[in-house]
Amino acid sequence: MTAAVTPVKKYRIESIDILRGLVMLIMAIDHVRDFFHAGQPEPTDLAITTPILFFTRFMTHFCAPAFVFLSGISAYLAGMRRTENQLGIFLIKRGLWLLVVEVVFITLAITANPLYNVFILQVIWAIGGSMILLGLLVMLRTPLAVIGIIGAVIFFGHNIFDTVDVGAVGKTVAWRLLFSANGFNSVVPLGGNRFMMIAYALLPWTGVMLIGYVFGSLYKSTVDAVKRRKTLLYSGLGLLAMFLILRFINKYGDPAPWAVQKTTALTIISFFNVSKYPCSLMYLGMTIGTALVLLALMENVKNKLTDIFIIYGNVPFFYYLCHWYLIRIITIIVFFAQGFPASEIVTPNVPFLFGHQGYGFSLFGVYVIWIIVITALYLPCKWFSNYQEKASEWWLSYL
Repeated sequence: MTAAVTPVKKYRIESIDILRGLVMLIMAIDHVRDFFHAGQPEPTDLAITTPILFFTRFMTHFCAPAFVFLSGISAYLAGMRRTENQLGIFLIKRGLWLLVVEVVFITLAITANPLYNVFILQVIWAIGGSMILLGLLVMLRTPLAVIGIIGAVIFFGHNIFDTVDVGAVGKTVAWRLLFSANGFNSVVPLGGNRFMMIAYALLPWTGVMLIGYVFGSLYKSTVDAVKRRKTLLYSGLGLLAMFLILRFINKYGDPAPWAVQKTTALTIISFFNVSKYPCSLMYLGMTIGTALVLLALMENVKNKLTDIFIIYGNVPFFYYLCHWYLIRIITIIVFFAQGFPASEIVTPNVPFLFGHQGYGFSLFGVYVIWIIVITALYLPCKWFSNYQEKASEWWLSYL
């Protein structure tokens, strides 16, 4: 018989919730821009971008890595009140649940297409898949040091495939799922006029989660707080130094090297225009390095602004799901408000509904809608955070 698990008060670290809340709020800017920026100019295309447009995209680069890394830390903290077997099973079950959420609920929110002509695998798929792999490692009683080594090899070494010809293997769906998916350009036909878009390659993100899991051990009660902050700070500064040095050398760590451009601003943009799809070492070094520094600096920070971040950071899954549907509801309202008829809801050969070439606003309008979205979700997040704190239902651990 399996022993009953005694409910234990959740172990929350305010600095983690502050950072998580901050990145969740910033993340929404990119999603609002995807739907509402008129003409959909590509922020990372040096031929058409502007500094403000690039910055709008650039600051959201830090969100997914921090989210995945903090998920690894949270997995370790969850293990502090479970046996290894219980933790492994929990991570696998939660990972499978996240895959269902990605394919069913997030896909519907993004496409507004109830026929599901396309299934989208984004950050929730990366987190869910990584949780399953981490859960398997935990159930196999893999030592923490070995998990760290596996994570480090993936984190620092996955860009080796940029220089290796893998032949026909590189064209397979499995390879794209694991290594080479490059955003919405990775489309896999499923038959019956249905497709799968692989936005996130799994294994590089698994490396991030595994390293986050190892860093979670710094939050044990037996670890000296000063030592923890120093480890976080120096690790973060080390990753940022690695990013600057390797990026300047321009030989390894990113499939898109930077180059001198016609203006200083564009040259700077080129230097920081690192690859997210799939996530490169330069991208991860820059973003995770910053996240580690912020974790170290935020540990003893307490003010009204951080209290707001904590509200969102306490309920990241709830916020994430709600913000997609709120954004989509607003797109439908704006679609009709701008005079588009119902006959144009569907664009031929496009699986995303309520889109139109002339639809949307300027970048200023994008920021206005972003503020509306995050403000509207504050009270629901505060309510759910309070409910979660007081309730003990088993299903809350999956949200």
